[in-house]
Amino acid sequence: MEDWQVVILIFSLFSLAGFVKGITESRKGNSFNKTGIFNLIGAFVWGDAVVFGLFFFIFSLFSLLLADFFLFLLGISLFWVVRSIGETIYWLNQQFSTLKRNPPEKLLFHKFFKNDSIWFVYQIFWQCLTVIFLLSSIYLTKLWFRN
Repeated sequence: MEDWQVVILIFSLFSLAGFVKGITESRKGNSFNKTGIFNLIGAFVWGDAVVFGLFFFIFSLFSLLLADFFLFLLGISLFWVVRSIGETIYWLNQQFSTLKRNPPEKLLFHKFFKNDSIWFVYQIFWQCLTVIFLLSSIYLTKLWFRN
């Protein structure tokens, strides 16, 4: 087994673990609780882990079957493009919503960015990630077509 295959296999097992843990936690009524390490697959709460864990598990196996590491990397990059656009929209909506799922004082870096300024920080963070992963997707697409 080559190194790139080991990377995909580890990622697929990690994703499967997120899926199983997500189902377990969601059944306990913890769908909106934070996931910690499973943020790596875009799962910020356990409900996310159910969907993204299964998605990445299947996608990883598909990449292994096709023996295509660039497809694997491109898929992850495109996922993060879509996810970061969604998060940008989420934090933009959160800023102007009367419903506060994430009170500003409980957010990371609130001690540096007081009041509503924390929303701007979260929005531009996700916008930066959108740019990074969009560029990496373009680059990986170029590499994928070369191979």
